[in-house]
Parts: sequence; structure tokens; C-alpha cells
Amino acid sequence: MEIPGYQEFMLPLLKYAADNEEHLMNDAIEALTAQFSISEEDKRKLLSSGRQPVVNNRVGWARTYLVKAGLLESPKRGVFRITQRGLDFLKQNPTELNTKTLMQFGEFVEFYKGSRNSSKSNKDEKQEEIKGEINNYTPREALEYGLSKINETLADDLLDAIMKCSPSFFKKLVIDLLVKMGYGGSRQEAAQVVGKSGDEGIDGIIKEDKLGLDVIYVQAKKWENVPVGRPEIQKFAGAILGQKSPKGIFITASSFTNEAKQYAETSNNLKLVLIDGKKLAELMIEYGVGVTVVEKIEIKKIDTDYFEEDI
Repeated sequence: MEIPGYQEFMLPLLKYAADNEEHLMNDAIEALTAQFSISEEDKRKLLSSGRQPVVNNRVGWARTYLVKAGLLESPKRGVFRITQRGLDFLKQNPTELNTKTLMQFGEFVEFYKGSRNSSKSNKDEKQEEIKGEINNYTPREALEYGLSKINETLADDLLDAIMKCSPSFFKKLVIDLLVKMGYGGSRQEAAQVVGKSGDEGIDGIIKEDKLGLDVIYVQAKKWENVPVGRPEIQKFAGAILGQKSPKGIFITASSFTNEAKQYAETSNNLKLVLIDGKKLAELMIEYGVGVTVVEKIEIKKIDTDYFEEDI
């Protein structure tokens, strides 16, 4: 039979996890290929990149969508288990499970639409809007949408990896990112000035440009599930206000409270940039830190000059 689409794998995958145990992705793929009677030949079919079997890719995306909807959770890499929401959903004896079904969950709506800052008041309106759009993408829109979802999932994976790394590695990560962004001159110079260990973070000074015409003060805190509050930002601001060029970057793998963000925005005596975990992951993807290119897609158009005939 033809390999099922990723949406067809959703309900069987959720039912597979209904025993409330932790499961390895490889085991789930084997179970689902057997359930769908997928031949050995089809199991060996690869994506056009040649890097991953089609079946693995589709089951993987089914898992990702279920995690985004809160029906599954991923306690560690390559492992998943069902959540209470997933168990409650199965108690309803569903006959189908797809992207439209998942629109009932607000977290999935935000993931699918890519608007994490949308208010809850217009959630129902957005759900109806998305339902009407699902099958109306142009090929270019579908490609761009797919790329955005891949990057969002990659950002989540990066944050998981960051949370597991040591404070010293987090220091290295921040140095690598700042240098890739054009700050600090060489990496060696950056490492020399951004090297003071603190409470699970780093503190230091880095060149604003390669010539060192100005400097930026840096503080980073690798906090997990604890937002950085206004007092921390005030302490950082107080430490750099007396400097000749009061410019600062505060980086966290967590998030900032609204009060902290408001203080940074309204502090007129210094330039202060806050980078939370989501922004940190986005910058790592943009500047190629901690990620690698696995496939490039070329979009071509007709070369009209080629078809110009000499008269």
C-alpha cells in the first residue's frame, strides 16, 4: 500500500502511547509500519534529500503535531509519552485525528499560525480562519509555511539542548553567537573579555564592532522555567550606567517578566537589549550556531534573456 500521510499516523500513534508508558520513536515507527502493512521496500524509501526514510519523517511530524497540541509530551530526545489531555481525548473514542481536529487546542493554534502573542479573546476567530486556509495555500506559501514550522520545531530542540548544557558551555554558546553576529572581533578576543563565571551565566564586555570603537556590556543567565524579573535588570542597568557608553545585552535561556521588559524599554539613560530563550534560538538558527544545513532547496524561474534571439 502507499505510505500514509503524516496525519493518518496521528491517531494510531496516540493510541500506541495509550498505555501511559515512555516510548522510543524507533519502536513506534516499527509498530506503525507493521500496523499499516508497509512493505520493506516502502520502508526504505528516502526523502529527496536522501537523508531520512519517508516513513520516519511522517511519523516524526505526527508526533511533533501531537506534542504541540499537548496530547503527547517529550521528556527527552527520541522519547515520548501520552499526557492526561491525550488520555481524555481518546476516551471520546475519536474516529479521526488531523490538523483540523487539533485546532480545538489553543497551543496548537498558536503553533500552526505562528502567532504566539495573539490574545485569547480572538482564539475562536483564528481557529475558524485557519480551518478555511488549511487547503488553500499556493505552492510557494506551503513551502514557506513548512519552512517556518521546521524552524519553530528546531528552535524548541535548541532550547531543550541549551537547558541540558553546563554553564561553561552556555558561555561558549553566547560567545560564538555574538562573534557570528559581528561583535567582539575574533572569537579569541571575545572569550578573553566574556569570561567571568557567575551564577549559571556569564558577565563581561565585548566590542560593539571589529575595530573596538565602542563596547557592549553582556550578562547571561541560564535559568530554566524561572523568568528574569525587574530586579535583575535593574542591577545590570545600575552596573553599566556609570560607564562611558552604557549599552547592554541581557541574555537568558528562559524569559523576562513584563515588568522587566517595561523597565528596559523605558530606561532612557541606557540602551538595553533583552534576548529571551525564543529569540536566542531564532538568532542561533539565523547565524548558524549549534545547527547544520541538511538540505538546500533551489527555486528557479525562467531566464528571459536566454530566449532573446539576435536579430
